[in-house]
Amino acid sequence: MTPKSTPVSTPPWSAASASMRAAVFRRYGPPEVVGVEEVATPVPKEGELLVRVRATTVSSGDARMRSFNMPGGFWLPARLALGIFGPRTRVLGFDFAGDVVAVGKQVAKFKPGDAVFGAAAASHAEYVVVRESKRVALKPDNLSYDHAATIPFGGITALVFLHQRAKIAPGERVLINGASGSVGTAAVQLAKHFGAHVTGVCSAANAALVMSLGADATIDHATRDLAASGATCDVIFDAVGDCSFARCKGALADGGRLILIVGSLGQMLFLPSWAKWSGSKRVISGVAGGSSEDLRFLAGLASAGTFKPVIDSSYPLERIVQAHARVDTGRKRGNVIVTMG
Repeated sequence: MTPKSTPVSTPPWSAASASMRAAVFRRYGPPEVVGVEEVATPVPKEGELLVRVRATTVSSGDARMRSFNMPGGFWLPARLALGIFGPRTRVLGFDFAGDVVAVGKQVAKFKPGDAVFGAAAASHAEYVVVRESKRVALKPDNLSYDHAATIPFGGITALVFLHQRAKIAPGERVLINGASGSVGTAAVQLAKHFGAHVTGVCSAANAALVMSLGADATIDHATRDLAASGATCDVIFDAVGDCSFARCKGALADGGRLILIVGSLGQMLFLPSWAKWSGSKRVISGVAGGSSEDLRFLAGLASAGTFKPVIDSSYPLERIVQAHARVDTGRKRGNVIVTMG
């Protein structure tokens, strides 16, 4: 068990801290476009916390934005949102765990010295700002910063889609496609927590990991088609992006739900409505979003040992290129961590 974090008596930050290290990318491309630079340290505004980041992750979403490898149909809207000729926001990152070092006016729930974790843009840096009203919560005492940083991206995504949108119920049969990734490992554990019978689709090499997280069975994606087994599922959770409704419809029971975490623009816009009119089976997609309440729920499970973060590998900030390269292999097990020292 990790010792309880000790609040610092004097915040290691002041307005005089003019710069910090951050992983910056100025053009889209391979991992090598990312480099560590000195950038301005953010200053918390009203309702915001400034967090000294101890650990963050490089997710599949970060790799997709860096390389601009977008699902079908998303090229133009993503280019307009992220930057036509180059990235408008040059620091990636979503997850973080660290210590509050300063707070803006009207912040009531946190104070300097609090160990926290959460989700905020531009977390691949030594400091990040996050609104108190957004996705931030106290770090569980029994988790290291590294382990806490793995929770937001995969945990929130799995929780929102499985529990809040698909509304899985005890005894339902849930199939997780991509069960060994950051979202998949979270989905396996949460589906079991909510009482489902879980089958994980992964490589044979990762079957033991997925079973250790609570899966009742696994399917080797290299030797068996998840949609051609003859069995039916109440929920198919696709964290990979290769489960079309046409492919999986026959594997869904009446009233079954196909959850698309990754999909083309056409799938996201039209499949939910088309599936609704074609029968009792549904397609669920969109953006997870999430809240501080979701983080506190996940923190409670982690404190109780019910939710176990999975770390594939860890790199210091200076090796951010290698962290991105590891994600690009498509073979990571759980989460790739970046530490700030």
